[in-house]
Amino acid sequence: MRFAQTNGGVAHFADEGPRQAPAVVFINSLGTDFRIWDDVAAPLARQRRVIRFDKRGHGLSTHAAPVATIADFAADLAGLLDHLRSGPATVVGLSIGGMIAQELYRLRPDLVAALVLSDTGHKIGTAELWKTRISAVEAGGIEAIGEAVMQRWFTEDYRRQYTEMMAGWRAMLTRTPKDGYLAACRAIRDADLTEGAKRIRVATLVIVGDQDASTPPDLAHEMAALIPGAKLEIVAGAGHLPCIEKPERVRALIERHLGEVAS
Repeated sequence: MRFAQTNGGVAHFADEGPRQAPAVVFINSLGTDFRIWDDVAAPLARQRRVIRFDKRGHGLSTHAAPVATIADFAADLAGLLDHLRSGPATVVGLSIGGMIAQELYRLRPDLVAALVLSDTGHKIGTAELWKTRISAVEAGGIEAIGEAVMQRWFTEDYRRQYTEMMAGWRAMLTRTPKDGYLAACRAIRDADLTEGAKRIRVATLVIVGDQDASTPPDLAHEMAALIPGAKLEIVAGAGHLPCIEKPERVRALIERHLGEVAS
């Protein structure tokens, strides 16, 4: 395990692959840690420098601040990448991770060579949706929303076929620190990155599962239309976490995007 101080907190991270190679950075979603990228990242690390980290309040990363904005999450990542001297990287973000990636570009474009925005948006959900989610977790803990989240994260086929995996993913969700989860919920609730999306000037790939119930394909289309030159790919047979349900497809899309950026 590796840790680094960044932006007033401590980040848990992994830094794999050849250090001289261009970096690919992965940002996890709400209620997960960086292990969701295992099946995508491991093959990439044979030829690329692959950096993964747990955002604040998730996994093994900590931060003393009780509240945070998407800009704070992006500043955490900027501090980590400065510490690692990554140089400009292809930044891959899922859900809130995609919002963090967009905000990192706004704050520190020098750290972003290209973007992959997976199952995310320029604005996610409504104030009422987040009020309901936050109230449920405050009253009953993350366990109170566990089953509903599993249904939104994964397709029915995956849930039925991989019951043992579902137990593990649910454990990852429910063992997320409650305060960290709620801080991230509030950050998403308050974020509107519409104007920032219009100003993105690096090659951007937008990915979305065709059965994503959290950030559906219509939202992906809307966000891709805001970003100049963005390309959209819909992953068949996947919900909100295509990196888990369809890792080979996601990896192939990322590798193709990397090749296009380098050419």
